[in-house]
Amino acid sequence: MATVDIIIGTVYGSAVLVAETLEEELIKAGHTVALHEEPALAELDQSHFWLFVTSTTGQGDLPPDLVPFYQELRDTCPPIPNVRYALVALGDSSYEHFCGAGEQLNEQLQELQAQEVTEHLKVDASDTLEPEVPALAWLKGWMEKV
Repeated sequence: MATVDIIIGTVYGSAVLVAETLEEELIKAGHTVALHEEPALAELDQSHFWLFVTSTTGQGDLPPDLVPFYQELRDTCPPIPNVRYALVALGDSSYEHFCGAGEQLNEQLQELQAQEVTEHLKVDASDTLEPEVPALAWLKGWMEKV
Protein backbone atom coordinates (compact mmCIF):
# COMPACT_ATOMS: atom_id res chain seq x y z
CA MET A 1 0.00 0.00 0.00
CA ALA A 2 1.03 3.60 -0.56
CA THR A 3 1.68 6.61 1.60
CA VAL A 4 -0.58 9.50 0.62
CA ASP A 5 0.00 13.14 1.50
CA ILE A 6 -3.23 15.12 1.29
CA ILE A 7 -2.38 18.77 0.68
CA ILE A 8 -5.22 21.11 1.62
CA GLY A 9 -6.04 24.69 0.69
CA THR A 10 -9.14 26.02 2.43
CA VAL A 11 -10.86 29.21 3.53
CA TYR A 12 -14.05 28.12 5.29
CA GLY A 13 -13.30 24.45 5.91
CA SER A 14 -15.04 22.67 3.03
CA ALA A 15 -11.75 21.43 1.62
CA VAL A 16 -10.80 20.03 5.05
CA LEU A 17 -14.07 18.08 5.22
CA VAL A 18 -13.46 16.67 1.73
CA ALA A 19 -9.85 15.80 2.62
CA GLU A 20 -10.91 14.03 5.82
CA THR A 21 -13.54 12.02 3.92
CA LEU A 22 -10.95 10.94 1.33
CA GLU A 23 -8.47 10.19 4.13
CA GLU A 24 -10.96 7.78 5.75
CA GLU A 25 -11.53 5.95 2.48
CA LEU A 26 -7.81 5.66 1.74
CA ILE A 27 -7.12 4.33 5.25
CA LYS A 28 -9.93 1.76 4.84
CA ALA A 29 -8.15 0.62 1.66
CA GLY A 30 -4.92 0.10 3.62
CA HIS A 31 -3.01 3.26 2.72
CA THR A 32 -1.09 5.46 5.16
CA VAL A 33 -2.32 9.05 5.03
CA ALA A 34 -1.09 12.42 6.33
CA LEU A 35 -3.02 15.68 6.10
CA HIS A 36 -1.12 18.92 5.40
CA GLU A 37 -3.20 22.04 6.11
CA GLU A 38 -0.29 24.48 5.82
CA PRO A 39 1.99 22.53 3.49
CA ALA A 40 5.67 23.20 2.91
CA LEU A 41 7.63 21.59 0.12
CA ALA A 42 10.34 20.41 2.54
CA GLU A 43 7.84 18.32 4.53
CA LEU A 44 6.56 16.37 1.53
CA ASP A 45 8.22 13.21 0.27
CA GLN A 46 8.30 12.91 -3.52
CA SER A 47 7.96 9.13 -3.25
CA HIS A 48 4.54 9.55 -1.61
CA PHE A 49 1.34 10.04 -3.59
CA TRP A 50 0.20 13.68 -3.43
CA LEU A 51 -3.57 14.32 -3.28
CA PHE A 52 -4.57 17.99 -3.46
CA VAL A 53 -7.89 19.32 -2.18
CA THR A 54 -8.32 23.05 -2.63
CA SER A 55 -11.08 25.59 -2.58
CA THR A 56 -11.01 28.75 -4.67
CA THR A 57 -11.31 32.24 -3.27
CA GLY A 58 -11.67 35.76 -4.66
CA GLN A 59 -11.33 35.88 -8.42
CA GLY A 60 -10.06 32.33 -8.88
CA ASP A 61 -7.31 32.72 -6.30
CA LEU A 62 -5.57 30.17 -4.12
CA PRO A 63 -6.61 30.06 -0.47
CA PRO A 64 -4.14 31.97 1.74
CA ASP A 65 -2.91 28.78 3.46
CA LEU A 66 -1.84 27.30 0.11
CA VAL A 67 -0.16 30.41 -1.35
CA PRO A 68 3.29 29.88 0.26
CA PHE A 69 3.39 26.27 -1.00
CA TYR A 70 2.37 27.34 -4.50
CA GLN A 71 5.05 30.05 -4.47
CA GLU A 72 7.64 27.44 -3.43
CA LEU A 73 6.58 25.25 -6.35
CA ARG A 74 6.71 28.16 -8.76
CA ASP A 75 9.87 29.87 -7.57
CA THR A 76 12.25 27.24 -6.16
CA CYS A 77 11.13 23.73 -7.04
CA PRO A 78 13.13 21.80 -9.64
CA PRO A 79 11.23 19.41 -11.95
CA ILE A 80 9.46 16.67 -9.98
CA PRO A 81 8.73 13.96 -12.58
CA ASN A 82 8.59 11.24 -9.90
CA VAL A 83 5.65 12.85 -8.11
CA ARG A 84 2.32 11.22 -8.84
CA TYR A 85 -0.75 13.23 -7.90
CA ALA A 86 -4.48 13.83 -8.16
CA LEU A 87 -6.45 16.99 -7.48
CA VAL A 88 -9.90 18.02 -6.24
CA ALA A 89 -10.83 21.65 -6.96
CA LEU A 90 -13.79 23.21 -5.16
CA GLY A 91 -15.48 26.24 -6.64
CA ASP A 92 -18.70 27.89 -7.70
CA SER A 93 -19.59 28.04 -11.39
CA SER A 94 -21.45 31.31 -10.90
CA TYR A 95 -18.01 32.97 -10.69
CA GLU A 96 -15.93 33.76 -13.76
CA HIS A 97 -12.84 31.80 -12.64
CA PHE A 98 -14.56 28.56 -11.62
CA CYS A 99 -12.11 26.33 -9.70
CA GLY A 100 -9.33 28.76 -10.57
CA ALA A 101 -7.12 27.73 -7.64
CA GLY A 102 -7.16 24.11 -8.74
CA GLU A 103 -6.41 25.12 -12.32
CA GLN A 104 -3.42 27.23 -11.23
CA LEU A 105 -2.07 24.45 -9.06
CA ASN A 106 -2.54 21.83 -11.76
CA GLU A 107 -0.79 23.99 -14.37
CA GLN A 108 2.18 24.49 -12.05
CA LEU A 109 2.44 20.76 -11.29
CA GLN A 110 2.31 19.99 -15.02
CA GLU A 111 5.03 22.56 -15.68
CA LEU A 112 7.17 20.75 -13.08
CA GLN A 113 6.53 17.45 -14.91
CA ALA A 114 4.57 15.84 -12.06
CA GLN A 115 2.37 12.94 -13.19
CA GLU A 116 -1.40 13.40 -12.85
CA VAL A 117 -2.90 9.90 -12.49
CA THR A 118 -6.48 10.90 -13.28
CA GLU A 119 -8.35 13.93 -14.55
CA HIS A 120 -8.83 16.40 -11.73
CA LEU A 121 -12.26 16.80 -10.22
CA LYS A 122 -14.11 20.10 -10.21
CA VAL A 123 -16.83 20.26 -7.56
CA ASP A 124 -19.42 22.98 -8.12
CA ALA A 125 -20.96 24.54 -5.00
CA SER A 126 -23.95 25.50 -7.17
CA ASP A 127 -24.66 21.79 -7.73
CA THR A 128 -24.01 20.27 -4.31
CA LEU A 129 -23.98 21.24 -0.65
CA GLU A 130 -21.92 18.14 0.16
CA PRO A 131 -18.70 18.31 -1.89
CA GLU A 132 -17.37 15.19 -0.17
CA VAL A 133 -19.99 13.05 -1.98
CA PRO A 134 -18.74 13.59 -5.57
CA ALA A 135 -15.14 13.60 -4.30
CA LEU A 136 -15.57 10.18 -2.70
CA ALA A 137 -17.16 8.74 -5.86
CA TRP A 138 -14.28 10.20 -7.90
CA LEU A 139 -11.68 8.67 -5.57
CA LYS A 140 -13.29 5.23 -5.74
CA GLY A 141 -13.09 5.41 -9.54
CA TRP A 142 -9.29 5.54 -9.65
CA MET A 143 -7.99 4.63 -6.16
CA GLU A 144 -6.29 1.48 -7.44
CA LYS A 145 -3.77 3.76 -9.20
CA VAL A 146 -2.41 5.00 -5.86
